[in-house]
Amino acid sequence: MKKMMMALAVSALMFGAVFTAGSVYAQDAAAPVAQTEGANQQGEAPQETTFWMVVFGSGWVGVVLWAALFASGIFATYFIIDGFILVRPTKMMPQGLTDQVKEAMDQGDVMRAIEICDKDPSSMAKILKAGFAHVEEGFDVIDEAIGAAADIEIEQMMQRLNWISVCSSLAPMLGLLGTVQGMILTFATIAIQGVEISSLSMTISQALYTTAGGLVVAIPAITFFYALRNTANRLVLRMQVVTSDLIKNLRNVEVVEE
Repeated sequence: MKKMMMALAVSALMFGAVFTAGSVYAQDAAAPVAQTEGANQQGEAPQETTFWMVVFGSGWVGVVLWAALFASGIFATYFIIDGFILVRPTKMMPQGLTDQVKEAMDQGDVMRAIEICDKDPSSMAKILKAGFAHVEEGFDVIDEAIGAAADIEIEQMMQRLNWISVCSSLAPMLGLLGTVQGMILTFATIAIQGVEISSLSMTISQALYTTAGGLVVAIPAITFFYALRNTANRLVLRMQVVTSDLIKNLRNVEVVEE
């Protein structure tokens, strides 16, 4: 629980930094335009269009959409950090476990190898235990048990990694919804006030900002999702190979419990 709260806090800080930088950039980019308009219209003070004006000036629907975009970005960052913690070779298949099991197998002590796996919570230990559990049923059954255990491990990992994919799919949809809402506001403004450049610019910028916000969340999220998924698949395949190599001498082994 403590790790989850820390990861969420880090995610919020990182995502907030990105959008704060976007706000500063928008303010700097808007300043020359505002100064030009002020020069063309005497007596009218130049007005700067900032990111936060776009967020809070888009109505309650726009504020809700931006809150949802912020939330999807924060959770995407959290699940990416969680994925990097989850998909680590040292966590999934610790070298110490492999060395101890190999030593036990070299001595022909299958029961000791099983005890070593029982004390280790890693994915490698679970796959090894699945093989050792069928040691008296033949090597073909052992190989099938290893494959089934590996499938379970990859499925459990994907259940957590898939949340990154959910965030990467949800963010562009929220951005598209914000674009539609911004265009509705644009045409509503035209219908009520006529073609007024300043009002239209605000509503159109709101529409474009939500689209950009959705893409800012989606592009890194989908990139990290595929990278983590491929890493997880490679590690599970490697664990299957190592496990098969460790227990390849069990074809004719008889397990005797004391």
